[in-house]
Amino acid sequence: MLLEDLQVVLKVAEFRSITAAATSLNMRTATASAALKRAEKALGAELFVRTTRQLRLSNAGERYIPQCEQALTMLEQAQRNMKDGLDTVDGELRIALSSDLGRNFAQPWLDEFMDTHPKVSLKANISDSNIDFYRDSVDIALRYGSPSDASLYGFKICN
Repeated sequence: MLLEDLQVVLKVAEFRSITAAATSLNMRTATASAALKRAEKALGAELFVRTTRQLRLSNAGERYIPQCEQALTMLEQAQRNMKDGLDTVDGELRIALSSDLGRNFAQPWLDEFMDTHPKVSLKANISDSNIDFYRDSVDIALRYGSPSDASLYGFKICN
């Protein structure tokens, strides 16, 4: 079942009206009605008892709707947590530097980065050997020149 269909089902349950649910969700009544039919078909049960003038929860709907409300609340919270986490720079950064670049140029950049992002822990591998990003568990590598491996992505950061 689609998440959008579940949202329609919950709005229909809240308003006891497909038209009111559609208005609340800023969609056409026919679209909301189709979403409700898809949800009921996916569940194999009617969630609402409908007449020409009324709509009420069926027994299946009375059992299903409270759990759906909890599930949707959890999904919305998870989405908020993800968005909140995107604003924070934290965790471990594993960086590989050539020895000359690491000793002579990168240290001030790394110090400034760590001052700006105190929740980041830095693990630096300073070596002139070739890095295998998967084997060596490296997130980023700073090197002189162009990458010799065509599968790597590189860009110029300074002269």
